Amino acid sequence: MKILVTGGAGYIGSHLCVALAEAGFQPVVLDDFSNSRPAVIDRLAAIIGAPTPVAIGDISDAAFLDRVFAEHEFAAVMHLAGVKSVAESCRLPLLYYQNNIGGTLSLCAAMQRAGIRRLLFSSSATVYGAAARSPVREDAPLSAANPYGRSKLMIERLLADLVAAEAAHLPVWRVAALRYFNPVGAHPSGLLGEDPLGTPNNLVPYIADVALGRRPHLNVYGNTYATRDGTGIRDYIHVMDLAEGHVAALRYLLRANDGGYFVWNLGTGRGSTVLEVVAAFVRSSGRSVPCVMAPMRPGDVAESCAHVGRAQAELGWRARRDLDEMMADVWRWRSANADGMR
Repeated sequence: MKILVTGGAGYIGSHLCVALAEAGFQPVVLDDFSNSRPAVIDRLAAIIGAPTPVAIGDISDAAFLDRVFAEHEFAAVMHLAGVKSVAESCRLPLLYYQNNIGGTLSLCAAMQRAGIRRLLFSSSATVYGAAARSPVREDAPLSAANPYGRSKLMIERLLADLVAAEAAHLPVWRVAALRYFNPVGAHPSGLLGEDPLGTPNNLVPYIADVALGRRPHLNVYGNTYATRDGTGIRDYIHVMDLAEGHVAALRYLLRANDGGYFVWNLGTGRGSTVLEVVAAFVRSSGRSVPCVMAPMRPGDVAESCAHVGRAQAELGWRARRDLDEMMADVWRWRSANADGMR
């Protein structure tokens, strides 16, 4: 079966293409390469052992999407394309609403024209806002504290509305929103990994920069939280576990013909502090990572972890890789690709 992966050349999308191929599916990448590297495609071929079809264009371009859907017969679409920096979204909210929400509307309309009604959406734990309890369940109250998170929440709501509105029509929509927690790690081959443009927005790529001597130290924002060592706790999940969770959700959507809207957390259910992540990276790399304590950032919470019982029960999936394996794979990737794929 062919599966369209929007944003398939990105960090998560490229690892998802590997997992799809390993599961017997044929991924087709759709990407405009505005935030990814064309070299990813050659590396995918090296890992998979065969070329991955690529459609280069913008999901907001209706004519382009119609050509892609006419050229291929897709069983489902996995929608990962979008912009994703919390800080940037606060500076450029219109960009985030236009790209993330507008792009999703364009994609759904094209799917409807093509008669394709199986969609997995790349959502985020940011839709929980500052959750009152951790681990957080899928039925927890939803909110968002920034335009990025609000764009994800709005997309979830419009997809749920679409499923409900089309329930009386055939074929019916089966849609899943996958709420990621903190993806880290890299493919064990060292050929694929996180390759951010400019200053990293996430913790682990920044740690790797410090270990490589590209930055003098890591700023740790807050060391007086009510946690094991005073630093914030987050649920880090290996990107290949995350990719395999997508495949499990895809199989669930393809298993039945009745309509529905489904939500699953994708995390480990276990949290690690900032200093525990640093220590794991030091163990894996043998490099020092100097840390400087900085004030807490507004809006940060002490702990955010996923409740993963629903995904385990309904998808038969659970994360298998631990923090040391995540950091070992990051170091293998970064030490072999200090400049990423440039």
